[in-house]
Amino acid sequence: MNVEKLRTADDWAAYYRHEFGLPVTERGGFVMLPITSRACVVHLPTERAKAVRGLLDAREIRVPMLARQIRWSFLAYPDRRPDPEVVEMLQRIDIDIPGVGSAVMLPTGLGRWNREGCNWVVPPERDGLLPPLSTVINAALLAGGAAE
Repeated sequence: MNVEKLRTADDWAAYYRHEFGLPVTERGGFVMLPITSRACVVHLPTERAKAVRGLLDAREIRVPMLARQIRWSFLAYPDRRPDPEVVEMLQRIDIDIPGVGSAVMLPTGLGRWNREGCNWVVPPERDGLLPPLSTVINAALLAGGAAE
């Protein structure tokens, strides 16, 4: 598909499904990635997210990442859901893992500027597998430092 010809949210949803195998839908004029048993997301504050990216890059683990003004979102495969106590602890240190039934908005463009106010730091890859959620969480905890 030629991304230059994609105009609507439906076009972009078809692109994400066809090119990357992401289970996206169009909802209200936006491309949404539902949180399911196949795909989830971890939201992190920008500075911690940059440190997490560094840790994952050093291990040669590729993770699709979206940047927003103050948070980044890492896409993952939900290999196992953290226990409620772990989720509570993650929330205390500003790490959020939305539950099944919620969704994350994806950009309708591959460049830095688009109407959704987010952009791909690392876009998904064709036929690329999402990393396990546990890997992203472990890196997020390691990036936090000893004070936490």
